[in-house]
Amino acid sequence: MVRVPLTEAERARGERLGAALREARGVRSMVEVAAQAGISVETLRKIETGRIPTPAFFTVVAVADAVKLSLDALRGIVEDGETGTLPRVS
Repeated sequence: MVRVPLTEAERARGERLGAALREARGVRSMVEVAAQAGISVETLRKIETGRIPTPAFFTVVAVADAVKLSLDALRGIVEDGETGTLPRVS
């Protein structure tokens, strides 16, 4: 199977995803968040830096849950470039 290269817009969306998750992580360590999300620290690092611009859905859900970020807010940031205070889920 040949993977179609990502467009510039898809790469930019991945960078916004990573930046939003990194901001939501705040002062918590990557080790702590990765462990809570059930992923490796290296996977979290790659998502946060945009090196994995299209992570699996359940990976995104797990990380968003670990940093208490709603999926609706995350979608707004990634798709529309919304900024401001990140709404947290309780």
